[in-house]
Amino acid sequence: MASSAEPQHKEEGETAETTAAEDEDTGAQVAPIVKLQEVAITTGEENEDVLLDLKAKLYRFDKEGNQWKERGAGTVKLLRHKETSKVRLVMRQSKTLKICANHLVLPSISIQEHAGNDKSCVWHATDFADGELKEELFCIRFASVENCKSFKEKVEEVAKSQEKKSKDSPEATSTADLLEKLTVEESKDEQKKEPAEEKKEDDAKQEKADDEN
Repeated sequence: MASSAEPQHKEEGETAETTAAEDEDTGAQVAPIVKLQEVAITTGEENEDVLLDLKAKLYRFDKEGNQWKERGAGTVKLLRHKETSKVRLVMRQSKTLKICANHLVLPSISIQEHAGNDKSCVWHATDFADGELKEELFCIRFASVENCKSFKEKVEEVAKSQEKKSKDSPEATSTADLLEKLTVEESKDEQKKEPAEEKKEDDAKQEKADDEN
């Protein structure tokens, strides 16, 4: 019985030594197989100033099904570009950050309160959220009447400012300058023609006087 217990005790000792050797820190450094690099994430909003930032839920009208369909719940923003001063409406879903709406706020935009719900607004827009321009009818719902009012007033304010800027755009200014330049050149041509015509008349009078003499 004693002889059979000895090998078992020896095996247990070897196992303990092996475990201790595995747990021992050798100081060796193992390089990772794949080296991950830090990647900068851009949203496309880096060159824009935030004019409005509110939580809301967005719907689009499905013409085929003749019903409203939810586009997502998240944050709606009005963003003004730092260089062009153009303003766009962008809304992303809260969790996935997927774009629900993405279109310019044009002077022609008409935003109205949804009938029967003073927390919602509706408007038409040419949207680019799905990667292609599409005419959409949107409805947005806020948690409070105050937020809905702030959104509506801000959109209307931006639309008016965009209308004013479109009238004072560089294209319009350059066209006006060109027309003014053409007008000045025409007046100069007329001034040049007048002395020439007067000279012709004087020459004709002189010839007539010579004939009479």
